[in-house]
Amino acid sequence: MTEQEPRSEFVESTTTRILRRAAKYADENYRDSAPGEYALLDGLNADVEAVLGRYHPPSPWRRGDSLVFAHLYADVPDTTVSTDEDGRGVVDVIAALLAAEVEFRGPLRLSHTQNTLLAQVYERLGARLRPLGLPAHAVQSFGRAATLHRLNEDMDAVDRCGLQQARARCQTKPRGLPRVGSLLSDLLCGYGYKPFRLLGWIAVQLAVFSVALLLLSQEPLGDTLYLSMTSYLNPMGLGDTSTLADGGRALLATESWVGTVSLSVFFALLVRRWFRL
Repeated sequence: MTEQEPRSEFVESTTTRILRRAAKYADENYRDSAPGEYALLDGLNADVEAVLGRYHPPSPWRRGDSLVFAHLYADVPDTTVSTDEDGRGVVDVIAALLAAEVEFRGPLRLSHTQNTLLAQVYERLGARLRPLGLPAHAVQSFGRAATLHRLNEDMDAVDRCGLQQARARCQTKPRGLPRVGSLLSDLLCGYGYKPFRLLGWIAVQLAVFSVALLLLSQEPLGDTLYLSMTSYLNPMGLGDTSTLADGGRALLATESWVGTVSLSVFFALLVRRWFRL
């Protein structure tokens, strides 16, 4: 980040208001008293609106390579930490998030460089909010970062933030089947942002079906492997499976269905990634 300019009285007074509103996050009773994290997030957004109500920059002009609240962003540690005993860990992160929201929603238009700088701040904040037990705040932070990167047409960064946002959203779900299903999506294809990961699972499927077919077939090894590979792409006819033991045809039918679904998902995700659908 570029060298910080001397802070004006306006910036100092706004910083004080931000820190006062962030200080309540140091109180575990405040965080635990909310009916859910989304209620806390609603409160944070209300705090942002309150700060914006008195956020009237004395001039619409400023340097295009710096951020107004760079000093607050610098207070956020670069390493992942949990809340310390006096709650300063969470307060510093929330204060930076409040400041970033004020800059994002404020009246001053952001330059290309400022979009990049603020997006990097949001990414750092998202990475800190998850271990602090505030995944819904992280979802919003990564979403803001993706929006800013999209304005700069940095699509690789958009995908990176989208993946982290999906992982944070998974953390907001209750433990059990909802979270397991989301984790499975991450494991298989990175929530659609890593489609080539599916190729590894396709290779595992082919290996499993090939070994199972070897146990049920009386054909030579080469013929059996060929039958398994082609069945994954195209269902076999009755004549092609006449030498199989009981259960062999059911195995090949299952393999064909699994192959059709897996390949369809792979190509759908690939097209979505290529053409940004």
